This record gives sequence, structure tokens and C-alpha cells, in this order.
Amino acid sequence: MTRSLHLNLFIYPDGHHEAAWRHPDSQTERILDISYYQGLAQRAEAAKFDAVFFADGPSLAENIRYAARFRLEPITVMTAIVAATERIGVIGTASTTYTEPYNLARQFASLDHLSGGRAGWNIVTTGAADAALNFGLDAHPLHRDRYARAEEYLDVVTKLWDSWEDDAVVADRESGIFADTAKIHRVDHVGDHFRVRGPLNAPRSPQGRPVYVQAGSSEDGRAFAARWAEAIFTAHQTLGSAQEFYADIKSRARAQGRDPRGLKVLPGISPFIGSTAQEAEDLHEQFNDLTQPEYSLAQLHRLTGVDLSSCDLDAPFPREVIDEDVERSEGSRFRLVLDIVDREQPTLRQLCHRLAGARGHRVVTGTPDQIADTIQEWAEHGAADGFNVMPPWLPGGIEVFLDEVVPILRERGLFRTEYAGRTLRDHLGLERPASQYAPIDQHDELETA
Repeated sequence: MTRSLHLNLFIYPDGHHEAAWRHPDSQTERILDISYYQGLAQRAEAAKFDAVFFADGPSLAENIRYAARFRLEPITVMTAIVAATERIGVIGTASTTYTEPYNLARQFASLDHLSGGRAGWNIVTTGAADAALNFGLDAHPLHRDRYARAEEYLDVVTKLWDSWEDDAVVADRESGIFADTAKIHRVDHVGDHFRVRGPLNAPRSPQGRPVYVQAGSSEDGRAFAARWAEAIFTAHQTLGSAQEFYADIKSRARAQGRDPRGLKVLPGISPFIGSTAQEAEDLHEQFNDLTQPEYSLAQLHRLTGVDLSSCDLDAPFPREVIDEDVERSEGSRFRLVLDIVDREQPTLRQLCHRLAGARGHRVVTGTPDQIADTIQEWAEHGAADGFNVMPPWLPGGIEVFLDEVVPILRERGLFRTEYAGRTLRDHLGLERPASQYAPIDQHDELETA
């Protein structure tokens, strides 16, 4: 390895295992306490993680009866976190289907300013069909239509974030000129989905614009990521699958005229860590024993589109009931589930347990050295530029990773000991983009810097 890995802490309220809230070591009573999230971010910052990440969705999960799966609005939480930290990045999810470009551009630009350049936007088109009913729609837009809207959405917000040139703010007390209005540009966007005049009503932010993060692995998602994403969160069960995705997305970025090094691929990894391999396996089983079939089957219904609640949990998964030709809102995750079924031929209960740990992301069990071995293998064999660390439970699941796995990664030369810069772009090794409205020589200077 000649490059340092990138590591994010992906924070779910109690942790990523669906039964985490039931485990005695979780802190369920604190998941509406901002100091809980600030403390997790501070621990990750002390370990020099790139960022903390918050998922989101614009509707309530139907299975809230069985799990702590509500959503706090990410920008509000991230603003409180940047007030309690100094260097770590903050990445939050927002939907291009159920938000408007101008409002979102303002919110993330404000967060980037107030954090000193630490903001990232996880761009999603939203897979939850019932979200439509919260926004005056009769039905969730089709997958292809959501991505068409997302393409135009990104075009609009990029123009808005670029609408002030970097030196537009003059603040000359003697002359009385605060801003050079010749360097503030209307965007005058008119498209199929949006009409936005602009400019943004705030100056260009420290990073130029927040880091673009994306999490789709479908064909539409890959094409979108190749054009826009600077970091990709992805789910893979095998090294081979991760390698295929990594090679494909880097090739697509290159075909778009981009430097593939400017697109970081970050699979999810959810580690159960023990002093021995057996201890780690036993820990994993403790959590699986706390799962509730009603919740697990509801999750599986969402991913496959098939109600399996009347099936025998200990019989082989009924592969024949799955129709692969039906379009699904979460097509890439559906394919991941089918790959597990075809490769492992599990019982229905085993499949539920397989998905309970991290909703299809890679769950690993082992000693700290074994966890580090997996991370190193994927990093050195063209499968990852880093990882989204998804602790099974919090806070203990991340504490053991920080205390026992991170030092091993450092000993192997795989992870930083200090931050090299102050912004999220610095941590990820990404260039600061020039405003598209800036004179062309500024773009030339950036490219030759």
C-alpha cells in the first residue's frame, strides 16, 4: 500500500444490527440526546476518521414497532456535531426526489461555511415508495424518472454553488464595496423539472461545494456516480463482486473524462470483534438471537417484493417465488439478496440473519487482526479505497474498532496518524473545484497546481 485508506463512521441510532436496541450494551435511552452523537463523532475524530455519515429517508419505516429506525433530520444533527468537533467531516443524506435544489443548496452551503469546509452530501433518489404520500403525490416516481430528475438537480445545485466566484466578497471598508457583483452570476436554469434563476444568496463555501457522495449501484446509479460522485457508498458480500464494481465505476469515470482517483469507492463493513474468532462468532449469534421474525420478514419483503411471512423459517428459501423481471425501487440491493440465495442456498431464517447485521453490507467476524486482514485484502486487491464502518451496536461496536483495529491498520501503513488538512476534501484527497463561472485561467491554474 502506498496510499492511506479512508474510513467513515456510519451512525445508525443504536447500531446497524436490526436487534441492536435490544442488546444490554446499547444505549437506546440516549438516541435522542445530541451529546450521544457528538461523543461518537469526537471519538471518530480522535482516531482521525475522514467523516461521520448519517442516512435519512422522508418517511417512517413501517416496521418501527420492532426496531429503532426513526430518522433525525441530518443537517440539524450535523450542525450540532461540527460545533463539538474541529476536523472530522460530516456527510448527510438528502433526496433529489423530495427536496428542491435551491433550499438544499442553501442548507449545505451554510453547513460547509459553519464547519470550515467539512460538509458532504449523500445524494439519493429515495427508494421508499410510501414517501410519495408525504409530498402530495399519488405514487412514487419510476426509477428511471427519479434519476432523470437527479441529473438535472445536480446540474442546478452545482450552478448555484458556483454562482459566486471565490473572490466575489471584497469587504472593502474604505470604498464601501462589500461584494463585486460582476462576480456573482444568475444561473437562469430552465429544464424539464426545475426553473431556478439564482444566484445563491450566500458566498461560495470553503470547499467550493460540498463533497458529492452517492450510494446507488444499479445501472442508472453507476452512470450517475460516474458523472457526479466523488465518493461512493456501496454494499458487497464478496471480494469478487466488490472488485467488479470498483473496476467498472473507475472505468466509467475515466470515460467521462474524469481522473478515477477523484472518485473514492467505500464499501460498508460491519465488524463483530472478539479476542478469538469463536468469541466474535458467539457475539454475532447473541445479536441474531435477539432478532424478531416479523421485522426480518418485513425487511425481506421490502427488498424482494414478496411476502414470505407464511413460509417455514427453517425451510430452504423459496427461490421460485421471486420474479426477477419486476422493476424494484431498490434493484441493486434486490440483486445482492438473490446472489446470497444462489451462492449459499440458505434457509429463510439464515437469510434473515444474514441481512440482519447491516442490510446487505458485509458483516465480518473475527479478531482485530482478522478484521484488519479483510480490510487490507479488499484495499490491496482493487475492491475499495476505504470503508464505511457500520458498528453492529453503539457505542461499544465502534469503540472496540477504534481501540483495537485502527492501531493495526496504522502499523501496516494503511491509515493516517494525523489529518493532513482541515476540509473533507483534504481528508479524501480531492481537489477543490473552480467555479464554472470563473475566468478560464483560474481553471487552468487549478489543473496545473
